Amino acid sequence: MWVSGFILKRRRFIKYSSLFLASTVIHACNNNVSQAPSSNEMSNGGAKKLDKITFGTNWLAQAEHGGFYQAIATGIYKDYGLDVTIKMGGPQVASGTQLLLGGAVDFFMGQGVDAINAIAEGIPKITVAAIFQKDPQCLIAHPNTGVNTLPDLKGRPIYISAGGSITYWPLLRAKYKFNDAQKRPYNFNPAPFLADKTSAQQGYITSEPLAIEKQGGFKPVVFLLADYDFTAYATTIETKKELVQKNQI
Repeated sequence: MWVSGFILKRRRFIKYSSLFLASTVIHACNNNVSQAPSSNEMSNGGAKKLDKITFGTNWLAQAEHGGFYQAIATGIYKDYGLDVTIKMGGPQVASGTQLLLGGAVDFFMGQGVDAINAIAEGIPKITVAAIFQKDPQCLIAHPNTGVNTLPDLKGRPIYISAGGSITYWPLLRAKYKFNDAQKRPYNFNPAPFLADKTSAQQGYITSEPLAIEKQGGFKPVVFLLADYDFTAYATTIETKKELVQKNQI
């Protein structure tokens, strides 16, 4: 029941997250950020003069990205003087840092750890927004296998991604005594997890648990990592420092 409630709240939040992105992009790219362009800002023919912006997502289009696409479909970005193009991410897409610094995108959908790494490594980019104040990242286990709390996963095989190894895994290792021998490479396919009832896998609480229930025919046990002290932001928006400095109010 709590998962259903969480999903409904997330969907409602996703629906309106585009408004937040619009205001963030405007602050970074438009000196007249307090209002949509006036009639004095119209170009020839009466059309609005729009600032072209390219926004790269961190994965293939999915529910968590809905607000960004909705803002294009309903004209929210255009109302605020922006011509936004979304470049969809995926497993074969270069890292956000490479895309930003190479000029392929103006903004990129990142994660909380990116802001820390940018400072530590002297990368000239900055995080300007965080859409999810609570990370939807979760671990998923089979029911009726003796796994009732997150610490019960200690010693069991867990399918996690390369990104998970540098974000939430250090916390699990330090606080809950998980060890690297448990890790299995996660390729965003639930088949290995479904085949091994002793295993667990990562996922987004709004996505993978529902897919597993549909494919596996059972309701999985789900642990939201935010409930176990993984208090990171998620779906951040980052850009080059140069862009912000040139367009400060």
